[in-house]
Amino acid sequence: MFFASDNAGPAHPKVMEALVAANNGYAMGYGADPIMEEVRAQVRKVFEAPEAAVYLIINGTAANSVLLASMSQPWQTIFCSDCAHIHEDECNAPEFFTQAKLTLVPTTAGKMSADDLRRKIMGEETRGVHGPQRGPLSITQVTEKGTIYSLDEIRALTATAQDFGIKTHLDGARFANALVALDCTPAEMTWKAGIDTVSFGGTKNGALGVEACVIFDPKIAWEFELRRKRGGHLLSKHRYLSAQMQAYLADDLWLDMARSANARCVQLAEGLRGHNAVTFLFEPQANMIFFQMPRREHKRMLDGGAVYYVMGGDPETGDPEAQLTGRLVCDWSMTEAGVNQFLDLLRG
Repeated sequence: MFFASDNAGPAHPKVMEALVAANNGYAMGYGADPIMEEVRAQVRKVFEAPEAAVYLIINGTAANSVLLASMSQPWQTIFCSDCAHIHEDECNAPEFFTQAKLTLVPTTAGKMSADDLRRKIMGEETRGVHGPQRGPLSITQVTEKGTIYSLDEIRALTATAQDFGIKTHLDGARFANALVALDCTPAEMTWKAGIDTVSFGGTKNGALGVEACVIFDPKIAWEFELRRKRGGHLLSKHRYLSAQMQAYLADDLWLDMARSANARCVQLAEGLRGHNAVTFLFEPQANMIFFQMPRREHKRMLDGGAVYYVMGGDPETGDPEAQLTGRLVCDWSMTEAGVNQFLDLLRG
């Protein structure tokens, strides 16, 4: 009954097998390993982008930060939602790597609107040399509230950014979960919708620790390489990143795992809807649920062995009827039986 985070789930056995296989013999370092050549071709095929630059980094914070640093200048501001991962959960790493600031765009259900983005963009670059200049836009997909931007919503945001000559980065830590929910292609959710760079996540979806940085604008690529090295994120024994991504993409394993996680979330949501103490904060769309129920119910669940995050107060002490927020996340390895165990406990 572990629903705390998809970061906490195991790596897929096929990923681990690929690491063991890659551990035989010798291979050139720093991305010159032969597996990386295959991975580059795999990623380009997945994104229908034969000229895309493809690089691997070990975690999402570094992927986002180095990509954004390659797209911005220290005197600029980066536009993102007020609940973006780069704002809430990366300890100012994007600011550290870019030396730029973040300008937060208000959200509804975790998503920015094109109109609100336009207002924020127009509010910057208005004070000449004294104020920040307009920098890139970053979109989180799946959002930190478990919601998903539609293709039309992405296109509206990127079109707004393009009106001001601004490039767009997609934080795709849960890229696969969004993709299978939208039933679209990676190209449709990225460069065909106006996206310039993507943090293509693997870690949350069954990898041990690897993210692909996919760059559709070749002018950004060399700077990215320099910044990755300068920032300490060019792995010397790079083949262990390459092997993970190779296994992740082979035979659509990445899509199968995302479909499984999303299916378990649908099962979980359907069961929660039948409990009159539960209220959804946002309609679940991928593999994450935010809900409210009384403190006493949270305490009962946690005491019964369920593992998930409770926000807005200590579940152990306080008014037992106070409404607290819970977050449930399904990873690829969650089973139907695991969901049913949680729901049986909830029903008492």
